[in-house]
Amino acid sequence: MAIDYTVIVVYLLGMLAMGWWGMRRARSKSEFLVAGRRLGPAMYSGTMAAIVLGGASTIGGVGLGYQYGLSGAWMVFTIGLGLLALSVFFSARIARLKVYTVSEMLDLRYGGRAGVISGVVMWAYTLMLAVTSTIAYATIFDVLFDMNRTVAIVLGGSIVVAYSTLGGMWSITLTDMVQFVVKTVGVLLLLLPIAVVKAGGFGEMRDQLPTSYFDPLGIGGETIFTYVLIYTFGMLIGQDIWQRVFTARSDTTAKWGGTVAGTYCLVYALAGAVIGTAAKVLYPKLGSADDAFATIVKDELPVGVRGLVLAAALAAVMSTSSGALIACATVANNDIWSRLRGKVTGGERDEVAGNRAFILIMGVGVIGTAIALNNVVEALTVAYNLLVGGLLVPILGGLLWKRGTVHGALASVIVGGLAVIGLMAGYGILANEPVYYGLLLSLAAYVAVSLATPATDEAVLTAWRERLAGRGAPELVSEPVPAPQ
Repeated sequence: MAIDYTVIVVYLLGMLAMGWWGMRRARSKSEFLVAGRRLGPAMYSGTMAAIVLGGASTIGGVGLGYQYGLSGAWMVFTIGLGLLALSVFFSARIARLKVYTVSEMLDLRYGGRAGVISGVVMWAYTLMLAVTSTIAYATIFDVLFDMNRTVAIVLGGSIVVAYSTLGGMWSITLTDMVQFVVKTVGVLLLLLPIAVVKAGGFGEMRDQLPTSYFDPLGIGGETIFTYVLIYTFGMLIGQDIWQRVFTARSDTTAKWGGTVAGTYCLVYALAGAVIGTAAKVLYPKLGSADDAFATIVKDELPVGVRGLVLAAALAAVMSTSSGALIACATVANNDIWSRLRGKVTGGERDEVAGNRAFILIMGVGVIGTAIALNNVVEALTVAYNLLVGGLLVPILGGLLWKRGTVHGALASVIVGGLAVIGLMAGYGILANEPVYYGLLLSLAAYVAVSLATPATDEAVLTAWRERLAGRGAPELVSEPVPAPQ
């Protein structure tokens, strides 16, 4: 295991070095939060794929393959579909807005007053997303070092907080690009073929497993529909995803780079399901499906390769964790604290230092919450239920329906958010009904209140159309862009 340990330690030290290098580039708010809005297609595609394919997509995707066979790919597959839909239909317009948060977009579209409430919902989503990713460190470090759960969370979380705080989005972009390469090599090029060969090939897998394991719809139609509702639509509106769209240097980069990343997700989804199916042949009686990834890596891979594949799993967790952390801090500072503070004091401040401080504060909070929680699936379900139930309708409504008003948007956020919370308490966190009914109530509130209130002022809509066309963004002329180093 000494070689495996060396691979992991070198990888972790490399992440910290990237954070230090990124700190030299993050000299303005734009550089710190959205990498100066100048990522080209290659870096944009790699980092976008890295942020959406986290520990749940890797460890959880293999676990679903172990439990259901090839149809276990549907969870990650719907993530890829969501990213494709975002890239093809919305990303160009989103990139041209030149904002930092989803709530800023809502304020532009509706003429203000939607930011703080929508910011609180988005903050809750990004916080829980960061927490679930941080909890996953315990599983990986337990396999590597037989480490105590709390120590593992503190170690993994501290590394992510350190490089994210140092360089912001530049550091995260650089580390995500490395993580994308590590995941591609570790999971797709090494673990996938080795797992299939160890299981005796596809013919042997078919002979050993029930036919349901090779049924594309074996996981169930209702489950697939729920995945589409939560993950596909969740990809369209999450701050962590939008903040990556904001890093694209052009709307063309956002559209086609995102399309490449979404296609990569579809391949990754199938790979995880196949690995899980192979693990079912090799270890038919595991205590938990989520143990499939760690077990096949630990028992079937040679020394050195095992370290690289575990580094790939660590990369998957870190990419999602860092993306969710900077999104959480950006929303907390720009959508909540800055607005409340501005009403009282106003004034100038060092925005890079302020955002850096919020990443550190949110990071400590995420680590503490991760230590206190145990159930990753429940925490992730709460996050996506709040996001889709509370924000999907006002965001897509603002992009697609001219008659939507600020009052309709606020009603939609409040009704949808409260409905999801209440229904989760009644039906259970993991039930499908909360997001189904919460989304319908949010839509009803949005349409009814928008039609019952005066239409959005034409001056607001004119300014909105100007921003959608890529004009009228003050940041383009007011904020310095440091020269590449």
